[in-house]
Amino acid sequence: MIRPVLTEIGIFLIPFAAYALFLIASRNGVLKPESWPARVIGRLAIVSLLLTIASLLVLANFAGAPPGSTYIPAHIENGKLVPGVEK
Repeated sequence: MIRPVLTEIGIFLIPFAAYALFLIASRNGVLKPESWPARVIGRLAIVSLLLTIASLLVLANFAGAPPGSTYIPAHIENGKLVPGVEK
């Protein structure tokens, strides 16, 4: 459960990291408060939320088993471990 949470946090932080790289490339001070006005932070937060929502929608629609499939859990068959499958 922690991996999807960390993935979504990473996706949320992508626009902020891109802006920080832009500041580094343009030789503006990344740590200067003048480089991070509230208007820019607000726009970055909106873009971050849109990216996070889009990734959650993609995950909900295209991840997991297809509709109507049955999951057969891992089991031992004839002395051998058989991994779980979706049929």
